[in-house]
Amino acid sequence: MRSTITARGQTVVPAPIRERFGLGPSTRLEWIVDGDGSIRVVPVALDPIQAFRGSGAGGGTARLLADRISDRQKEAP
Repeated sequence: MRSTITARGQTVVPAPIRERFGLGPSTRLEWIVDGDGSIRVVPVALDPIQAFRGSGAGGGTARLLADRISDRQKEAP
């Protein structure tokens, strides 16, 4: 399946894909550039906790908190 990007940077998700994955008008999509240069598009759950759940091999909460602490230290004057 293919789609075209408009002059405004918009594209259409083909109907069979929308139906298969339950994508609707309010569905948010995340665009991921893989290391090999390919692009993946994945739906993002509206609930951020649900979106985070199941990603990674464990220890995700600790990594997330460590990243937040690091970000705060970088922002401090």
